[in-house]
Amino acid sequence: MGYRPPILINRLDAERLQRLIDDASEKDMAVAELLEAELTRGEVVDPADVPDNVVSMNSQIQFTDMERNRQMIRTLVYPHAMDSVEDAISVMAPIGAGLIGLKIGDVADWPLPNNGKARLRIDAIFWQPEREKQYHR
Repeated sequence: MGYRPPILINRLDAERLQRLIDDASEKDMAVAELLEAELTRGEVVDPADVPDNVVSMNSQIQFTDMERNRQMIRTLVYPHAMDSVEDAISVMAPIGAGLIGLKIGDVADWPLPNNGKARLRIDAIFWQPEREKQYHR
């Protein structure tokens, strides 16, 4: 898969993500397997212990796909929230799954469909639920 820095995952996010993985459709299975590998290797902590420089679910982040020299601002959401968040990227999308748990400044290689790859760099976190003490969001 390439280089992946250590990641930190909110315990509630990890539980919700595991349910998504367990219920994944056939078309989402490749992303679900990658996401499950991330959950397995990540350090899971209580929501109150997530530093404000870590990407968690519902965080609005700025990141760069260094393979394509493309910078984006997106909010990492669960699939059911895609229609209600303007700048949403689903955690079940190939790039979305690669963002969870990374810190500002981290660069991570992430596989894409059809043998593609992304090299993702977290540039900023504009909003994070844990920073706002919204632990159950």
